[in-house]
This record gives sequence, structure tokens and C-alpha cells, in this order.
Amino acid sequence: MIILADENMPLAGEAFSRLGEVRLAPGRKITPDLVSGCDILAVRSVTRVDRQLLSGSRVRFVGTATIGVDHVDTGYLVASGIGFASAPGSNAISVAEYIIAALYVLAARLGFSLRNKSLGIIGVGNVGSRVSVRAEALGMKVIWNDPPLLEKTGAPRYCPLEEACQADLVTLHVPLEKGGPYPTYHLADRRFIDGLRPGTILFNTSRGSVADTGALLEALKSGRLAAAVLDVWENEPVISLPLLSKAAIATPHIAGYSYDGKVRGTLMIYEAACRHFGIKPDWDPSGFLPEPERATIRLEGDLSRKDELIGQAVAASYDILADDSKLRVISDLPEGERGKYFDRLRKEYPVRREFSARTVELAKNLAPLKPVLEGLGFKVLK
Repeated sequence: MIILADENMPLAGEAFSRLGEVRLAPGRKITPDLVSGCDILAVRSVTRVDRQLLSGSRVRFVGTATIGVDHVDTGYLVASGIGFASAPGSNAISVAEYIIAALYVLAARLGFSLRNKSLGIIGVGNVGSRVSVRAEALGMKVIWNDPPLLEKTGAPRYCPLEEACQADLVTLHVPLEKGGPYPTYHLADRRFIDGLRPGTILFNTSRGSVADTGALLEALKSGRLAAAVLDVWENEPVISLPLLSKAAIATPHIAGYSYDGKVRGTLMIYEAACRHFGIKPDWDPSGFLPEPERATIRLEGDLSRKDELIGQAVAASYDILADDSKLRVISDLPEGERGKYFDRLRKEYPVRREFSARTVELAKNLAPLKPVLEGLGFKVLK
């Protein structure tokens, strides 16, 4: 078999070479000509997979190493008898850790404690549920909103959107849906923002078009929103520079880009391809994961500084402001270079290991921090 994979999919060659010949290409440059002679297509979110791409090809299986599938015409695949798999949950831990890193930056910058702050989570699936666990470990009050899950489970914990919007901070973790019973396209529009408490902090790490750029910009200019943390943008890779300038933290769609998460996505679609073709999977990526920088983090100090100390461990594991600084360079580039630069930041993204790859050593007096750090995913010694 011949497998065509996005070159930005880590270890795709190692995984899929067990099934046949692997060819790699930039995701935005995967064309019908490249696809035509291939049996398996493995993509990420920048490749549009539809009739135009696949018609006349011999592709029998498509896998996307992403949670979202709005870039894939799944109806066409079903009608054409082409197998399909995505990687739900593969980058959920990475996105949750991004949110935690952003929370600590904003708490330090704006001078508030996370403990007892309320967090409204819009969409409590793979990502939102992991954000919830970590926020609760920090002592935050979490409010869940997820109409599809409420309909499915009837669980009383799911609250109306209006209630979740009264939280101090609101984070969006929904798929992009333009139709159906629960559309999310421009969910965060002017009406949504008007329903937030004045001074709310809004996070969007789902899809750019879940939020209305104009409404966000207006709310940030007026002060209706105290701050916005934006990892996703409408019209990527050509993003709104006025909105970028107003965002408290801005990054180039990399919240889910931990190396662990991307490898997890590769593994998931490799295994799905094996199932589709009746092949027993035998690839294990564990030996390919690199040792992180600062594999051990030592925390010392007074317990009264616990928020600062936990923030140190988080920042030592993931420096979200480095990603923010790199994206802001885009404002200084000629218009024709901005989209290329945005894509390059994603393509050349450095290895970021998840918190679980690190061990935190605590001074004896800091033992009470152990359950909090473990709740965030760290290994802890005391």
C-alpha cells in the first residue's frame, strides 16, 4: 500500500511504514495529483478532504489526527465506501494544559487568585472534561454547559448557557457546527457576549469561527471583556491583526500541539487503518518520545506563596508567552507573508511535552501542594 501523510504528523513514517510505502507532503499542498495513487490518506486540520481531492483516486481509508472533522466531507466518504477515522481526545490533555498555563499568566498579570473563581465550560467533551478536572484541582468553581450531553444523559450538572456565562471566566470547547440542532458557528457573537458578566475573561481554543471576530474586537475595545485568550482565528492562516493586538494571550492554533498529543493522534489513526484493513497493529510510539527539558522541577518556598509556586511549575513545563511572542511578530510582516508565517509557526512548532513527563520535587513544607500538582498531571515527589 501507499500512504500519503501530512509531514507535520509526528512519527507518521515510523507508524505507517509497517503498512507500506509512506510519502510525506505539506498539509496545505496535498493535491488530487498527490493523492491519486495512494491507498491511505493521513491528514491534519489544514487539508480539506472532499470529492474534489479524492475523486478518481484509489484511496480506501482517510484518517485525520485531529479532534475536529469539519475539514472532512464525511458524507462523501461514506457514500464512496471510504473508511474514515479521527482522533477524538488525542490532544485533549494538551489543550487543557494550555488553558491552565493561560490561567496562571492572567492571574499573575491581573492580580487575582484562581481559587474560588468560577469557570464556565462551554462543551464538556474530551477537552472540556479535562479542563474541568484541572480547574477543580485548583479550587475553581466549574459550571458545565453542553446541550447535546444534557440531552443524552439528563445529568443535572449541565447548566443553561445563560448560567455558564455568568462565570468569571468562560472557555469554549465545542466542535464547529454550521447546522443541526446545536449550531456553534459564531456561537460567541454579540448576543452571547452581551450575556456575559462585564469583565469576563473569554478563552477560545476550539475553532476560530466559533467566535465572531467583529463581536470579540468590539467587546475588547469597549472593556465588556476584560481579556481574551485566543488560539484559533477566523480565516486562518490570514488572521485579524486588530483582534491580535487586543488579545491578552494569542497563539497560532497550537493549544493541542503537545508532542504527546500529536503522537497520540498518529497512533490512533494508524490503529484505525489497521482495523480497516484487517491488520494487527504492532507499532508502539513510547520509545520515540524525547526526554523533556527540565524533567525534574524543584519547588521551595513559603506555603503562603502556593499559587506562585504552582505557577512556576506550570511555566517551567510550558511557556505559553513564548508562543504568544512569536505570533505577534506577524504584525510586522508584509501582508503577503503573514499567512505563510502563521503556517510556519505550526509546522516548525518545538517539542512540547505534557506535564506528566515531568516530576516535581517538593520541599517538606510544601507537601499540601502534592494533590493539586497531581491533579494538574504532574508526577510529584516529597
